[in-house]
Amino acid sequence: MRKILFVCHGNICRSPMAEFILKKMVRTAGLEEEFEIASAGTSDEELGNPVYPMARQELAKHGIGCPGKTARRITPEDYNHYDLIIGMDAADLKNMRQVYCGDPDGKLSLLLDHTPESDTKHHGRDVVDPWYTRKFNVAWEDIHAGCEAIFEKVTADITSTEENIS
Repeated sequence: MRKILFVCHGNICRSPMAEFILKKMVRTAGLEEEFEIASAGTSDEELGNPVYPMARQELAKHGIGCPGKTARRITPEDYNHYDLIIGMDAADLKNMRQVYCGDPDGKLSLLLDHTPESDTKHHGRDVVDPWYTRKFNVAWEDIHAGCEAIFEKVTADITSTEENIS
């Protein structure tokens, strides 16, 4: 089972969008049993709050719901539990390294680091926070592209592992 944690600042916009986008990809492929996907924030200012309404609306435009999701903060224990811990921007990565006392197992990355450098639809290597820009459609494009890249890589890993077992 692959365990993936998406991380952003407050866990009410970008990281839950990534969580539910990837969950839909996994469900559509019939691979739900192969994955555990979650999200968290680096700050505690939104603890217990639901996904931000404009983020929910953007997900809904694409047929994705996020019922019951509330913000939580990353914990040191997350590092041992998850295989991949994926931040949305450089500040998230810095904060994750502080909470996790570095990255000794190489589990931390930025979402858009999983996409090709030449992919011109991205607006830098950070997923810009739509809380400030109000451009939830731009965040969607980047997050969806990052999730597609992760999905392709991880499902290829699953397929090659299954072939090696047979």
